[in-house]
Order: sequence, then C-alpha cells, then structure tokens
Amino acid sequence: MNATQTQRVPRLLMAVGLTGALTLAACASTPPAPTASLQAAQQAVASAERAEAGRYAPGELAEARTKLASADTAVSEQKMAAAQQLAEESRATADLATAKAANIKANSVNEEMKHSTGTLIEEMQRSSGEKK
Repeated sequence: MNATQTQRVPRLLMAVGLTGALTLAACASTPPAPTASLQAAQQAVASAERAEAGRYAPGELAEARTKLASADTAVSEQKMAAAQQLAEESRATADLATAKAANIKANSVNEEMKHSTGTLIEEMQRSSGEKK
C-alpha cells in the first residue's frame, strides 16, 4: 500500500462513522407534532357537533372527543406517532358521527314525507269518493 492509499482508509472510516452517527441521531430525534392532523380532528369534531351528532350519534361523538383528548395528551408526553394515530382516528370517528347524524335526519324526513303522502292520498280518495 502506498502513502495515499493509507491516508484514504482512515478518512473513509471516519466518513462512514460520521454518517452512521448522524443517521442514528436523526432516528432518535422526536418527530414534529402532528399539528395538521390535530387541527383536522378538531374541525371534524366541531362539524359533528354542528350536525347534532350529540343527539343522533352520541357514542361516536364521545369516542371522537376522547381520542382527540388522548392525542393532545400524547403530544404533551412527546409521543408523536401515537398522537398522529389518535388524531386520525378521532377525525374518522367524528366524520362517522356526522354521517350517522345526517343519515338519521334524512330517514326522519323520508318517513315524514311518506306519512304526508299517505295522508294526501287518503284525502284524494275521500274527495273522489264523495263525488260519486
């Protein structure tokens, strides 16, 4: 081995070691807070509340609120991966509560329309029967 090759080996080892150390440091750092997911979950819960999910889907709304609170707690405990997961679950559950409330309301309107239509048909039959 000549002198230049001898100098390259320690430099190469030092570069590999430094790269490895930086990679480990990057993996060990705490990921950033899932701010966007938390905000989306908060908005979904607020939307569910406006859709009267507390009346029509109270279980789902309560679950969404609980998961959102757990996500906030996970952030304060520096458990960002868990916070991300909980925030996404909260948003999905709040969306489910909103959809369930909308479905129940739509079914209620549908039943009312069926009842009204039945009443109109009865009135029409009575009116046409009186003319005979």
